[in-house]
Amino acid sequence: MTAETQVATAAQGVRSELTGKVTSAKMEKTIVVEVVRLVQHAKYRRVIRITKKFYAHDEKREAKQGDTVTISSSRPLSKLKRWTLKTVLTRNASAQ
Repeated sequence: MTAETQVATAAQGVRSELTGKVTSAKMEKTIVVEVVRLVQHAKYRRVIRITKKFYAHDEKREAKQGDTVTISSSRPLSKLKRWTLKTVLTRNASAQ
């Protein structure tokens, strides 16, 4: 690895990635991804399913509703978009 690539990697930092399901792909170059995580309740110790929606940038409009995708964090692109589409993991069979 050269010094230039080390500096570029250090300046960019490590991008966090999330995996979720596309709930909406109706906007121009924007998808809504629902990420589900399992968290243990602090008091009752029961496992709770928490869902959160993320707005992600899809430049080529390759993700469709129902697809499972990986998104990575990025600079703010709009009021709500802070993520970009990295890969489409699985396609929704009924969308094709």
